[in-house]
Amino acid sequence: MGSPSKSATPSSPPFLHPLITLDATVSLFLHTLFKPILPTFLLLLLEYSADFRFSFPVSLSIFLASPSFSFLSIPLILGLLLDLALIGLIELTFRRARPHYNPNMSPAVHADNFSFPSGHASRVLFLATLFHLILRNDVGLVSDFIQRWIKFEPGFVLFGIWIWAIMTATSRVLLGRHFLFDVWVGAFVGVLEGIVAYRFLRF
Repeated sequence: MGSPSKSATPSSPPFLHPLITLDATVSLFLHTLFKPILPTFLLLLLEYSADFRFSFPVSLSIFLASPSFSFLSIPLILGLLLDLALIGLIELTFRRARPHYNPNMSPAVHADNFSFPSGHASRVLFLATLFHLILRNDVGLVSDFIQRWIKFEPGFVLFGIWIWAIMTATSRVLLGRHFLFDVWVGAFVGVLEGIVAYRFLRF
């Protein structure tokens, strides 16, 4: 199975080593358990769907194509930039190595070489939280658009967004990109970012 202790950074306080080792051991167990069961292409599809290089151009396109959706696109754009900067800063601060069984990946920036926290987890939970708050509190243009063009009830679409977010965050461990604790912290940061974007970044 390999040594899970490699996940501990040289600067880790000694009292954290047992927790880091436990995190690495559980993460490796989950990765090994589900690897033969879940198709890799599905996990990679979830990965690509939450990539910043995909989500940011989409949010920018919404802003340029429909200024009437600025109450959605502006906090979306600013929140994604906030997430990129904050996660990158944390990764460069802690410099936790990715799992040694991590499949080949092409890091877009230097911070992508590090594991803590998960940027994909923070991004999808940010998106789910922001959409949740907007759909629940600002019923109107977005709900009308969903019902007219997507032909589903807004609540059903919101449920789908949360399922996608949870599946994508979970896939980071199952694919071998991150440890479990990376994903938990990333998800927590993403929820906070969604709240901040909804309350303070709407113009």
